[in-house]
Amino acid sequence: MRISKFKGFMLALLFTVTLGAAVNVQVTANAATYTTVSTKTVTKAAYHKKSTAGAIYNKAHNKRIATMKGYPNTTWYVTQQATLKHSNSKGIYYYVANKSGSVKGWIWHGYLKKGKAPFGLKYAKNAVALDYTTGKAVWSKRANTARPIASVSKLMTLYLVLDKIDNGSGKWTDIVKTNNRGLVAMGNSASCGGFRFYSNHKYTVKELYDAALLDSSNNAAIALGQWVSGSNAKFIKKMNAQAQAWNLDKASFVSASGLENSDLKAFGYNYGSANANMVSAKDVALIARHLIKDYPQILTDGSVGSKRVNGQLCYNYNNMLQGRKYYQASLNVDGLKTGYTPLAGYCFVGTGQKAGKHRVITVVLHDENEFTETKSLMNHAYSLGMDA
Repeated sequence: MRISKFKGFMLALLFTVTLGAAVNVQVTANAATYTTVSTKTVTKAAYHKKSTAGAIYNKAHNKRIATMKGYPNTTWYVTQQATLKHSNSKGIYYYVANKSGSVKGWIWHGYLKKGKAPFGLKYAKNAVALDYTTGKAVWSKRANTARPIASVSKLMTLYLVLDKIDNGSGKWTDIVKTNNRGLVAMGNSASCGGFRFYSNHKYTVKELYDAALLDSSNNAAIALGQWVSGSNAKFIKKMNAQAQAWNLDKASFVSASGLENSDLKAFGYNYGSANANMVSAKDVALIARHLIKDYPQILTDGSVGSKRVNGQLCYNYNNMLQGRKYYQASLNVDGLKTGYTPLAGYCFVGTGQKAGKHRVITVVLHDENEFTETKSLMNHAYSLGMDA
């Protein structure tokens, strides 16, 4: 049977494309596609971004894989070099991959700078790594800027509870007043409570301490503050007085729990003119240092994964503890406190001690990736020394 010229052309084209696919011949998809002039293997070397400009593509440059802006603190490892042609111009491009190999492709050499990327945290707005032994910051990011800290505030509240017990003016078995209508309502609130105050149970200091530390119960923290000082207002004044005694000039409290006044108002517990507790990352770390130094039992208590208090599960959201997603055995993390409000974002105070090293205290504030970045920060702090 005779084949028309058109059909013959189509068969020939089909054969050519099929053959090209079989031998992996690169066909230019469109005018924007880059063609390879030459490629060579080079000795593996570390590079990092020169600025926020630039992006990684596949070799043909018709698919963008990543931007330099999206990976500000990544070290890229170069293993190949190619000369690529686009229209009438040629350029030198590097084949790069991050350390894990999860992101890789080609980038123009001018977007990179030789050497490993300087350490940094992408998400945390404020952060610090503190050497517990010396009290000195070994790394920081806007660490002296005060900002809302959410339930991390409870570290100061718990310090003052422990201080009252330590000085003999209170006991773990003391009964705490919990029948205030606002506190009961707060405990019944899904967004502001978490721990219910039942009318048929009398709560001890120890029960509310566990609820505040592990479950980050706001009504438990406020009730404990009233137990310490007699009223919410007097307790908040005590929090500020303690901060002043420690010379923390970037710490100001209006809440025993860390909830903002905009939420506390509905329960009758708003105080002062500011909306939130405003504390710098460094001052948060110093509060944690005082707490650990004066009352080291906080590490034992704070490393409990979960505990039932009056039949209610108090779950510790520190996901760097053993058995949790972000656990790293060598860091020996045994504390300390998580926090979150929409205003403050995710906050976390972590602490642990590597064998043969000083204990480290880390603080990340308003960090949507708080555990991953805390792990990175702890490891970086130890890479700087901190030998025991």
